[in-house]
Amino acid sequence: MATREEISLLHAARAGEAAAQLALGKRYLFGGKGLPKNPATALYWLDRAAAQQERDAWLLIGSHVPFEIARQVTHVARLSQWYERAYDSGMPHAGLVFAKLVLQQPELTPDPNRRIKALEALEAAARAGIPDAQWMLAQQATLQHSARGSDSQDAASAWLYEAACNGVPQAQRRLAEECWKKGDVSGFLQWTLPLAHDVARRIGTVRTATSAEDAELLSRCAQALYQRRDMEQAEQMWEAAAAAGHREAQYRLGLWIARMDESGERLPQESGAANYKRAIKWLSSAAEQGHGAAWHALSRIYWKAECSQRSLADALQCLERAALAGIATAQLEWGKALWRMRRATPGGDVYAASWLIKAEEQGIEEAGRLLERIVPRAQAAVWADAALKSMSPEELSLHPFMAARLKLAAAFGLNRAEAVLIDVQEADAGACLVVDISKHRPRSRRRMIQIRTAAERQILNEAKRLFEQVDCGPAGPEGNYRQRLYRLRALSKAADMKAEATG
Repeated sequence: MATREEISLLHAARAGEAAAQLALGKRYLFGGKGLPKNPATALYWLDRAAAQQERDAWLLIGSHVPFEIARQVTHVARLSQWYERAYDSGMPHAGLVFAKLVLQQPELTPDPNRRIKALEALEAAARAGIPDAQWMLAQQATLQHSARGSDSQDAASAWLYEAACNGVPQAQRRLAEECWKKGDVSGFLQWTLPLAHDVARRIGTVRTATSAEDAELLSRCAQALYQRRDMEQAEQMWEAAAAAGHREAQYRLGLWIARMDESGERLPQESGAANYKRAIKWLSSAAEQGHGAAWHALSRIYWKAECSQRSLADALQCLERAALAGIATAQLEWGKALWRMRRATPGGDVYAASWLIKAEEQGIEEAGRLLERIVPRAQAAVWADAALKSMSPEELSLHPFMAARLKLAAAFGLNRAEAVLIDVQEADAGACLVVDISKHRPRSRRRMIQIRTAAERQILNEAKRLFEQVDCGPAGPEGNYRQRLYRLRALSKAADMKAEATG
């Protein structure tokens, strides 16, 4: 409760007495017998006293009222002049607040001269060794780099280094990011290791929510320590980041606990014994967050004979999830597994081939070699190409179905029987063309042909549109096999006779 003296002081201050306003501001600034410490209320009364030219008022504002309080007032432009006067009186901390008020809220101070003076005050505060000023000056120099060239960049780097050395976390993180991009492991650890230990300690004791930025810092720090072969600290950092939900850290920690690398190979024996149960826990957590490589690692663990949770069904399920996530080696392995099981389900060979094609498109050479054996690329059929070239446009338009079949045969290397009997709609399997005429010719061999080029896809799509509402069986407009073959031979013979007559 306020004393009589303070109540009297309050009345005088409200009446506009500058000395009373200054005294009341001091009481609120430092706390009095009956008045609580309240920097915001102190600033209100000191501002009123300063407006009546009380020099001590703006000196107190400049030396004791921080930027966080000053920025909350509505008349920032007027308030900045008290910090400016305190700076002119030799207070570098006041110069920092003045610079923040002017530079961070430029719409309130359109005068370019004040901006120049704010930059000078900021540099003076930085040279006085104030870390926040050094960090802010580094940011300002970075903004001016595009306009002023290398000199501004050199200045930014110098102040950034000073701020980092003086313990500004943002500056340390900025330098660490630059080292990470350059692959400088030692430099990265120099700036991040103290920060990472602090974050890990908070995660372990307080159990508060960790930001994505902090989790990424821990994960990168662990990876850098791993490269430096400091395994004990690396595992600690991975565990802290994994506990914060960072999926890459969960994946890396799972691999380390399983004692295997990204390719699934066993790490050297000196790395210790594997704990597959614990590894599965972290890898599963990463996989559920969409980490495709974690699914692949899980599939390899479930395949291992020494794993107590060994399960071929789980291994195949995880392998499929990894392939769906776009992991190239998983697509190869999944395609090979499907090829081994192709006879278990209709169209199993086509499904297997589609995954091998995806793996080859990502640069897996083994997938390409395997495809050449089971799904060869299309080879042009000379006979069909010659027949098409010898037919006139009128003949092609009179026999559109046969013309479409000849184009398919020329593009995909079909023989005569395949050309006249193939069911165009059923043959399209997406990544390949399935040629199966065994219903009409039991001795024929079912085969698949890759669809690799846009031209091949266009020819097949045009044929599908033509045959979309057409019965391709013997009851359809094309007739049975003998009728189609007779028509093909007749057209070819007519074309040959025309060529002889022309010759």
